[in-house]
Amino acid sequence: MLRIRCPWCGERDQTEFHFGGQAHIDRPENTANITDAQWADYLFYRDNTKGIHLERWVHNWGCRQWFNVARNTVTHEILRVYAMGEPPPRELETGRQSAPAHMAVRKVSET
Repeated sequence: MLRIRCPWCGERDQTEFHFGGQAHIDRPENTANITDAQWADYLFYRDNTKGIHLERWVHNWGCRQWFNVARNTVTHEILRVYAMGEPPPRELETGRQSAPAHMAVRKVSET
């Protein structure tokens, strides 16, 4: 089980939180003018990171606040907790890498 440090309530068990997916996903600006494939990319495709992954979590059994977590997907170590809206920690960017191609989700080419 993970121990997650809520910025408002302190350290708690993982069971008090809910995973909210990958952090820092930008919504397309003009959704009326994008293709179905571009919309699907935004909605469904996420990084399958081996190493440092930036995630959103909510403390649903506590303060109900959302925050970001930088977590190592190999060791499950939580490296940093930071507020929504803050940029990702720069010192952690070097440890991020994508999963090997055989594990990645492949898109079907459009013809």
